[in-house]
Amino acid sequence: MTLHVAICGGGRTGHLDAALFARRPGVHVSLLTRNEEVVARLRGGEITVRLPDGGTFSARPDLVTMDAAAAVARADVVVVTAPAHARPAVLGAIAAHLPRDKPVHVGAIPGFCGFDWLAAEALRERPNAVIWGLKDVPHTAFALDPGRSIRMGGAKQELSVGTHRRESHERRQELLSHLRVLFEVPVTLLDDYLEITLTPGNPIMHSSVIYGLIGPYAQWHGRPIPQPLCWWRDCPELGAYFLERTDEESLRLCRAVERSFGLDLSSVKPLRQEIVEAYGEQIADAGTMLSILRTNRAYDDIPAPLVPVAGGAGYAIDRESRAFHEDVAYGLALLVEMARRLEVRAPYLEEIFAWNVSYMGGLRGSSLAYFPPDWPGEPQ
Repeated sequence: MTLHVAICGGGRTGHLDAALFARRPGVHVSLLTRNEEVVARLRGGEITVRLPDGGTFSARPDLVTMDAAAAVARADVVVVTAPAHARPAVLGAIAAHLPRDKPVHVGAIPGFCGFDWLAAEALRERPNAVIWGLKDVPHTAFALDPGRSIRMGGAKQELSVGTHRRESHERRQELLSHLRVLFEVPVTLLDDYLEITLTPGNPIMHSSVIYGLIGPYAQWHGRPIPQPLCWWRDCPELGAYFLERTDEESLRLCRAVERSFGLDLSSVKPLRQEIVEAYGEQIADAGTMLSILRTNRAYDDIPAPLVPVAGGAGYAIDRESRAFHEDVAYGLALLVEMARRLEVRAPYLEEIFAWNVSYMGGLRGSSLAYFPPDWPGEPQ
């Protein structure tokens, strides 16, 4: 029996997942993208995946299209890999075209930024939609040549999936069986989607490192960065310091959510522990946050989002990067607002959020547009 999978998003994760899923037996893959060049290149070509060990493989999705209806018409599983700030538009485009005669499992990789709340609102006319998200990406992905190649970084050793609270036990088990077809590593079910929303990741990682690079106390504050940098191998000590502080506040928020909802969120661990458990022996020195970031082979050569300084030498952090418009506007904004509503002190989160928003020129949109206005009240 064929499993029909629709991937919505032609970026790094979308390309990598499309190639990986296309190699799985019994899986039909469609890729929905807004990029005409990707459609043209994959009409007769394949995606080449460059592996961490230097090897490669190539694969092609069964369908590559800009037509949302064609992409999801037969879908059993929909995987939204578009960045968080693009997800409202993606869900709006596919909602009317999802199958009505069977459960269709609509999820996000990764599932952060409150995807369950967004999807419940966007798919309110689709009661057969099963809403889910992965706790993290199965692999890092970078060096994308659209429609041609993608470089795969380190792989997670285990994956965790959460579902919206409305989903039944039967729907959750069916989802789990589908995901075990798609992924080679073990996949386990989380008890509550808040375990994903509160797991420390890019929203605090990227914003803290940027603050440590060019914020008011940083070496490159008000000055061009002289040469290209990698996100993690070149992370400054100050960036690691701020990351430790925001992680502490994020965990404080997690404990407050536990008390408010009576949940067990023990799966949400300190960021340092999350990274070590996810990447294991790929980390050469797990002694400190800084050494973990700098010596994790899975993070090798991932470039920081830099653009040349106009009319001068050196580089600046790109204000158009998804590190701002996804991680800050849709990830960090949510954590700061959750802390505010639960009266959790989070001065580092607030400071770093405010500075990043100022640097990026203000919010164009944010997760607060779909964050339930009565949270933490019930029902959700």
